[in-house]
Amino acid sequence: MLNCSMIRLAAAALCAGLSGVALAQVQAPTVTLYGTADGGFTRTTGLAGGKNAVVSGIMDGSRFGLKGDESLGGGYRALFTLENRIELDTGAMGNRAQSGTQTPDRFSQVALLNQAGSSALPTSGVAGQFVQSAVTSVAAAVGSTIGVNLDNRSFDRQAWVGLVTPVGGFMLGRQYTPAYETGATFDILGTSSALSAAQVATLPAGFDIRVDNALQYRVVQGGFTGSLMVAPGEVSTNAKARDFAGAMLRYQNESFGVGLAYNERHNDVGQKSLRNVVLGASKSIGATTLNAMMVTIRDDNPSGVSTIATQTAALSAVNAALPAAVQSAFTNALKQDARLYHLGYKLSKGAHTVYTAYNVYDDRRPANADVRSYGAVYLYALSKRTDISGQVVRFVNGDLAQAAPGQIGYLGGVTRSAGTDSTVIAAGIRHRF
Repeated sequence: MLNCSMIRLAAAALCAGLSGVALAQVQAPTVTLYGTADGGFTRTTGLAGGKNAVVSGIMDGSRFGLKGDESLGGGYRALFTLENRIELDTGAMGNRAQSGTQTPDRFSQVALLNQAGSSALPTSGVAGQFVQSAVTSVAAAVGSTIGVNLDNRSFDRQAWVGLVTPVGGFMLGRQYTPAYETGATFDILGTSSALSAAQVATLPAGFDIRVDNALQYRVVQGGFTGSLMVAPGEVSTNAKARDFAGAMLRYQNESFGVGLAYNERHNDVGQKSLRNVVLGASKSIGATTLNAMMVTIRDDNPSGVSTIATQTAALSAVNAALPAAVQSAFTNALKQDARLYHLGYKLSKGAHTVYTAYNVYDDRRPANADVRSYGAVYLYALSKRTDISGQVVRFVNGDLAQAAPGQIGYLGGVTRSAGTDSTVIAAGIRHRF
């Protein structure tokens, strides 16, 4: 932790110039440098050719950040957070999934796209060859977007400023969404490791984790925490495009917690798109904690599909209806209607912590891409700041499902073929400062 005395002195001098009386009533501002360095080694089966890798972000995403806090007097405080992502294995600020740009077979193979999207694209003859070529091209474009912070934002994790008042806090900037925050609270792993609940709902993404341009109102009173968030999409040609709204209410004490949250956003053409309802609860007895959570995932109007007909316009030379049919097939295949269930257990004894969990992604769409995961994670604290971890996690993919386990710092991507299962064995070290 670094307290920047020069910044404090400069701010104090400015306040003194404005009001010597007010200065005597407030505390000097502080700026804190903090971060996490988390890396390890993983062995993942079920990928194309298998995968041994040195990775960044097993129990925590590696990062460094700055936090500011200034008391303004009268119950008012100014806050800010700027948090940068860093990949320990490469030094970069972003990464791709372990499976690279590969997409699930239900998006790249016409026969499976028909099944997943309830479509009737041709699969044989000249028309079938042209359609498969077009589908391969669209799937490759989708695959190029699979990863974390691919545009290398300097402060991808968080970037916001806020004002705490006697009636609540107001925050402006890039922030975590209410539904994701609630899900992380009642996931026994707190989103860490391959065993966390959201790992089975990544392609297509089942949650909005963070949003840009967010305005949040937040209240903390006793054990209650509540928030409201809106984020305009700021698309000049469409007032509703990429708009976001969310809310959450949570109660927690030392032995019990319960929370409810809702997220909703519009797609790139202004239609109501991904929606989540998160309901979670936790109970602690002595050294043990039991968590349960249920999440609804619904998306009737996926983002990024509105231009597929234009991208595949060459198919009109074969059949004028094919470009629209391909767009319709991808739209239907990317729709989501699922339930995510999580049951987790934690035992802490001194320096030892053990987690176990069981997760179910119940896909209600025609693809029936159900995924189950289970396993165990062990942590040993070497000190208050440093720990080592080990984990074994199994993913079971049903029908057209193809989920591969990632970690908190990166996506696992997809297994080598539909229905192929995957197991990850990982060991890591984490240091926090």
